[in-house]
Amino acid sequence: MKAVRHIGYHTFPEIKEVEKPTPGPGEVLLKVAGAGACHSDVAILHEFDEGLNPQMDPEFTLGHENSGWAEELGAGVEGIELGAAYLVYGPVGCGICRACTRGQDTYCEHAAAMDYAGIGLGRDGGMAEYVVVPARNLVPLGDADPINAAPLADAGLTPYHAIKLALPHLSGGGKYALVIGLGGLGLIGVQILKALTGATIIATDMKEDAMAEAEKLGAITVPGGEGQVERIREITGGKGVDAAFDFVGVGATVGTAMKSVARQGRVTIVGIGNLSPYEWAFLTTPYEAELVNTYWGTVGELHEVVDMYKAGQIVPQVATYSLDQALDAYQLLVDGKVSGRAVIVPHGH
Repeated sequence: MKAVRHIGYHTFPEIKEVEKPTPGPGEVLLKVAGAGACHSDVAILHEFDEGLNPQMDPEFTLGHENSGWAEELGAGVEGIELGAAYLVYGPVGCGICRACTRGQDTYCEHAAAMDYAGIGLGRDGGMAEYVVVPARNLVPLGDADPINAAPLADAGLTPYHAIKLALPHLSGGGKYALVIGLGGLGLIGVQILKALTGATIIATDMKEDAMAEAEKLGAITVPGGEGQVERIREITGGKGVDAAFDFVGVGATVGTAMKSVARQGRVTIVGIGNLSPYEWAFLTTPYEAELVNTYWGTVGELHEVVDMYKAGQIVPQVATYSLDQALDAYQLLVDGKVSGRAVIVPHGH
């Protein structure tokens, strides 16, 4: 079968012929419906050096945002319906530690001893015709479209987890939320905030088309650049936002969030920019403002994300590509020309 393979650091991926996988005990073979192309993949391909994270060492198949139809069950698997559509929870931990038993494989206590960080992150992912996943990582989609659902495995779950943890800061009237970065995660983040809170949502980006999409979703937009923080604070009546979500994660955007947040507010770094540090200083930081980072979410939360998708509260912005066009999609992602999420569709629509 064809698969998009990570073959080396600072090296563009290749489409290669590989053997169709077979599910082992407790696993399920999925016929892939959709696989999202994520900026995290670009970081692995272009920014990681050998030795930075051995769990991501090549060679493996990319794709950590996956959906598909159950094709074959491994030994001992029950409760999975052949032919039914499922969304895949990408993190894979040890399965037995306290974090994993609460469905939070992202914070597995034995992560350092694992051979991979997740499906499509060291372990063969879904950017192929077929993928094998643990049965416990499958979330049923029912009649919902699995192709458009694929990005929810990361671009939906990651902002959902971050926003859910920040909800105490957004409960009550007169609250303000700030979304920095309006790519695939940021635009879904705006929708989640709209559905779960009554907060006024302020969204900011450098791209006019991205801000236009956020406005359609009900956000007030502020362009990046000079006067950005002043405009955000003006909208809030000077007090600042109660919760900010940085979907970029570089020093400059973290700085913008911290300058925009209110006293006793919360700033969550969601994006993994890693390109420059943020310099903290006591007298230039709002008192008791929290600065935290989050990573992905739990499998239980992915069930909740799917519920929101089925209810029409989350509508991912998707552009589809065939498996043969996957490298073109990655190049567009590198060039910053993808709005929303690029989804690879190995078997057509």
